[in-house]
Amino acid sequence: MIHGKRVHVVLPAYNAARTLAATLAAIPPGVVDAVLLVDDASTDDTVLTARALGVETRVHPANRGYGANQKTCYRAALDAGADVVVMLHPDGQYDPRLVPAMASLVALGQYDLVLGSRVLGRGARHGGMPWWRLVGNHALTTLENVLLDRALAEWHSGYRAWSRAALTAIPFERNADDFVFDNEVLVQAVHLGLEIGEVACPARYTAESSSISAPRAARYAGGVVRAAVTYRLQRMGLVRSRLLDGLPPGE
Repeated sequence: MIHGKRVHVVLPAYNAARTLAATLAAIPPGVVDAVLLVDDASTDDTVLTARALGVETRVHPANRGYGANQKTCYRAALDAGADVVVMLHPDGQYDPRLVPAMASLVALGQYDLVLGSRVLGRGARHGGMPWWRLVGNHALTTLENVLLDRALAEWHSGYRAWSRAALTAIPFERNADDFVFDNEVLVQAVHLGLEIGEVACPARYTAESSSISAPRAARYAGGVVRAAVTYRLQRMGLVRSRLLDGLPPGE
C-alpha cells in the first residue's frame, strides 16, 4: 500500500517460466498488496511455476493475444479493489524495482498513468534493444507526438502504472486483442485528457525477452499509425471511431 492506496501488480504472461521467479524477487517488499498473473496458454511451465511461487494465477485455455491478456488483468485487478494497477512483464525486460516509484506518482495524484520509458536516458541502447526496434520506436513516437499533440519520450513501453479512475474511464474492452492494444489505450487516455507521466527505465534484452516477428511488427506499426490518425480526424470532427466514440474529450 502506498499513501493509503492499494497497489496491485499484474503480469501478462506467455512462456515466462524461466524469468518469473527473478521478476517477482526484484519487486521491493512492503509496497504491493496483490500480484496476479494471467497466462495466455503458455507452452512451458509458467502456470506451474507461478502457482508454486504462491502467485494468484488465471489461465486462458487458448492463446488470445497480448491485448486480451491485459483486458483480463485489468478487469481482475479492478474487481479485486485495486487503487493503483501496475502492469509488469514477467520476462525480465523491465526493472521491477521501479514499481514503488511509478505507483507513488499515481497514488499521490500526480499522474493518472505513468510509463516506464526505455528511451529516456540511454536505457534502450545499453540494455541491448535491437537497433531496428529503436529506430522504429523513435519514428512512431515522433509521429504520434505530432498527431496527438504530446511530447512523450516513448509511446511503446509495456511497463505502466494506472490509477483506478483512469482504467475505469477508459473503455479498454473495445480495443484490439493483439499488441496494438497498448497504443489504442494510450490514444483513449489522451482523448480523455488524462495526465501521463514517464520515468526512465533501464531495459534488459535477452533471449527470454518478449519479441514479435517482422510481420507482426509491421501490423503493429500499421495499427499504431491508424489509431493516431483516427484520433486526429475525430478531434477534427471528420470521423467517428470505435476507440473514441462517446468519450468526452479532455484538454
